[in-house]
Amino acid sequence: MHFYPQEKTGLFIDGANLYSAARGLGFDIDYRKLLTVFADECRLVRAFYYTALIEDQEYSPIRPLVDWLDYNGYTMVTKPTKEFTDASGRRKIKGNMDIELAIDVLEMAEHLDHVVLFSGDGDFRRLVEAVQRRGVRVTVVSTVKSQPPMIADELRRQADHFLELKDFQEKIARAHQGPRPVRPQQDEYANGAEDDLDDDDYEDDLDEAEVTPRRPSY
Repeated sequence: MHFYPQEKTGLFIDGANLYSAARGLGFDIDYRKLLTVFADECRLVRAFYYTALIEDQEYSPIRPLVDWLDYNGYTMVTKPTKEFTDASGRRKIKGNMDIELAIDVLEMAEHLDHVVLFSGDGDFRRLVEAVQRRGVRVTVVSTVKSQPPMIADELRRQADHFLELKDFQEKIARAHQGPRPVRPQQDEYANGAEDDLDDDDYEDDLDEAEVTPRRPSY
């Protein structure tokens, strides 16, 4: 990895996007290991984790993960999802965290030497460019080895370095009793015509919530 020991570094994790990338490679993230890997490489100033939450659920499966991260070295940034009905009468759920992540990166840039962005979303290309103009290096963490690839080409080209998630899977993967099959990038939570999730906004967050164990071993 392209890090220097005295380099002040911040991690900015698009939770839904990272989950989808790891799922596409067939493994789960051990967030304790993830934090340790980067803390060993540099001066880790802050690790932000972004995710949207469905507030009106009696039980939110993602809540144990959010609570654990909050107590174990991560700065959590969450917001409630918004539900609306489109012109076709289908239920839509929105929970995009791009603005929150972008604002935090820009505010933290003056205190950092290196920004590590865990996302493959091409919408962040301009953010990366803006941070680079302030003299901050940017590494993007995602994967080209899933089907389909999770990293947008324009984001990968703009970043100073691209870190392939598959290359350090062994260091950050959660242990399982058996191998986990690679899962296709698809919406598994469509409950009929009346329930339609925005692919760009919250589909992956719902996937993440559904598979997070209620008593996780992080």
